[in-house]
Amino acid sequence: MFSFFKKKDTLTPVNYESIAVDMHSHVLPGIDDGAQDVGQSIDLIIRMMESGIKKIIATPHVMADYYRNTPETIGNALAILKTELKRQLIDVEIEAAAEHYFDETFEARVNEHKLLTMGDNYALFELSFISLPMNVIGVIQRMRELGYKPILAHPERYSYLDIEQLKNLRDWGCDLQINTISLTGYYGKDAKKMAEAMVDNEIVDFMSSDMHHLRHASAFRKALDTPYVQRLLQDYPLKNILLK
Repeated sequence: MFSFFKKKDTLTPVNYESIAVDMHSHVLPGIDDGAQDVGQSIDLIIRMMESGIKKIIATPHVMADYYRNTPETIGNALAILKTELKRQLIDVEIEAAAEHYFDETFEARVNEHKLLTMGDNYALFELSFISLPMNVIGVIQRMRELGYKPILAHPERYSYLDIEQLKNLRDWGCDLQINTISLTGYYGKDAKKMAEAMVDNEIVDFMSSDMHHLRHASAFRKALDTPYVQRLLQDYPLKNILLK
């Protein structure tokens, strides 16, 4: 009798249904360091769906010196993936935007209205892992002036940023997106500690998988067992649902 009740107590399901939308992933086939072919794309998408994700916004890298993706390359990869999803009768909504790298071309892309966006003109961008660009505030201001809603990708992984600097970026109108698996320690203790501090300070606007491969998929599922992810899923004002 005791073991029966113990087993029953462990059956409360926890998944990502409450946020519905994963808005940062690399599941488009063959155009960056994520899925290398459509088969890998399908494997990752199935894992995300099994964890409760209802909609996926793929965000392949756009970088001047390495991943020179364009609306055409991204659109073609999305079309290939959608065709395969339809062929396999996999019912999931999928769109594409981009993860723009803040390199020497980024400010020009902003000024020329060339950012690939999601939802109500949200634009995802990432920084160097080495140092903060001197003009980051000015570019964020310019993005806002042009109607973009900037989202900084995985700020918990930039070791040169502290909580006060992140609050300042947010005060200038930049939303912050953490990688769910940072809260498992996947990227190390420092990134985990910063992600937890961001949750504690209520400065997390979006969370998503940043899915590249099956190791990420496994960590994404395991993250559901962490208390901080459970907090984010239960009573935290995340904006993911705005992209549904």
